[in-house]
Parts: sequence; structure tokens; C-alpha cells
Amino acid sequence: MTSPVRVTAAVSKVLAAFLEDPEADRYGLDLMRATGHPSGTLYPILLRLQNAGWVEAVWEEIDPAEASRPARRYYRLTPDGLIAARTEIADLRRQLDRAHIVSKPSPA
Repeated sequence: MTSPVRVTAAVSKVLAAFLEDPEADRYGLDLMRATGHPSGTLYPILLRLQNAGWVEAVWEEIDPAEASRPARRYYRLTPDGLIAARTEIADLRRQLDRAHIVSKPSPA
């Protein structure tokens, strides 16, 4: 079951990061770097996007001792998430364009 996602500025940055390469698997630190969000902001957003069915997550299958690092949890947009992300970002751009036009001073 999908739940609605309130697309805030923080959520839109995460969606935009996914849209840079929609086929890529992204992990937390990668997304933190791309968005500038700390983990305390990013992971709740990722959880909301997962609960909405927009993002799926899988643990990589590695031997942490052999890789010399813990396994990463990779996130990717679902097909529904890809459509929703593109729609939400396009809507945001339209809103910003309208706000910019409205706030422009009239030519003298």
C-alpha cells in the first residue's frame, strides 16, 4: 500500500539526487553528499519514500571482512517512484517559475 508523500524542499533534493541517474543504486553516504542532508534528515526521508512505494532498498551481499567495510544498503527509485519524482520536481519547477514571474518588477 502506498502512502502520500509531502514533498518538502528536503524531499525534493533527495528526489532530484535520484533523478540524476534513475537506474543507479545509491547508498546513504552517497545521498548525503549529493543532497547536503545529514543522516538524521536523510534516513527518515528515505523511510517515508519506501513506505510510499517510491523507493526500494536492498542490502548488498558482501563479506564485510573481505571488503574491509560494512555492507551498504542501496536505494533505488521504483517505477512508480520514478514517475512520482519526475512529476513532483516538474511541479516544483513550475511553481518556482510562477513565483519568479509574479515577483519580477514591472519594466519602467
